[in-house]
Amino acid sequence: MEIFGIWIAAFLTLCIYSVLYRDNPFYRFAEHLFVGISVGYGLVIAFHQGFLPLAWEPLSESVGALWAEITRSATPETKAALIGLFKIIPIGLGLLFFARLSPRHAWIISYPTAILIGFSSGVQIPNVLQADIFEQTRGTLTPFAAMHAGTIPPEETAGVVIGAIFMVVGVICTLTYFFFSVEHRGPIKWFSKVGIAFLMIGFGAAFGNTVMGRAALLIHRVGFLINDWLGTIF
Repeated sequence: MEIFGIWIAAFLTLCIYSVLYRDNPFYRFAEHLFVGISVGYGLVIAFHQGFLPLAWEPLSESVGALWAEITRSATPETKAALIGLFKIIPIGLGLLFFARLSPRHAWIISYPTAILIGFSSGVQIPNVLQADIFEQTRGTLTPFAAMHAGTIPPEETAGVVIGAIFMVVGVICTLTYFFFSVEHRGPIKWFSKVGIAFLMIGFGAAFGNTVMGRAALLIHRVGFLINDWLGTIF
């Protein structure tokens, strides 16, 4: 079975890389298989880790507790489960997403979408401010605070000073490029041009990192084909 799995993996790998020649049925088969398995796996995970423990089980316990309350056989433990009846509200909002399947009632989906976006924005905006604004500002000023406190070794002071100044200049110039309330003339124009250079360097580094990641993936798959797959033959 291990050798059989290696052959299946090698076949699908070759099918995916066959698109380098041209689009063909083998590539489309592997692509559709990958998408189908991913969706099926995601649905199973969502059902077992989302729907069952977060919706079905508490709701069923609440219905049982409600029935026990009606028949006057409820205990303090079962009464505590009645709070799960509030699960009906998010469950109902989630079911409204299926209104998209009906062209006549597709407008209903705007309500759960608005609630979802509003809730997500309220949760994410403070986190983004903390991570991307406050922490970045603190990281920019930390070297100057360390120099002022004298916690940097003397032999490293020059490098830290140059790096800190370079960082501050890059931050200010990059922010100036995105400051459109003032016309870019004179010094602001030159600051924005320096900001463009910093942006290009940042984008180039990100693109280079992406290319290296894809190249590493290619090397890994080629090594798999040579060592594992062809190793089973020779």
